[in-house]
Amino acid sequence: MPNIKSAIKRVKVIETKTARNNMIKTGYKSAVKKFEQAVEAGNKEEATKLLSVATKKVDQACTKGVIVKNTAARKKSNMAKKLNAMNA
Repeated sequence: MPNIKSAIKRVKVIETKTARNNMIKTGYKSAVKKFEQAVEAGNKEEATKLLSVATKKVDQACTKGVIVKNTAARKKSNMAKKLNAMNA
C-alpha cells in the first residue's frame, strides 16, 4: 500500500476506472451474446432488434476507450454478417 498522499489517490482513481471499464465491457459482451443466441434460435425479428442494441453497446465501449476502434468495427461486421447469412 502506498504511503504518499498522491499515490493513495491514484490507487482510488484506478479502482474507480477499473470498475467502470468492467461494467462497460460486461454490458457489451452480454449484448453480443444475446444477439448470437437469437441468431442460433433463428428468431429474425429478435436478432434484428438485438443487433442495434449490441452495436450501440460496442460503439459506447469504443468511445469510452474500453475496446479499440478496429475491434469494435470487427465485432459489428461479424454480427452484421451473421444476421445477413440468417436472412439469406
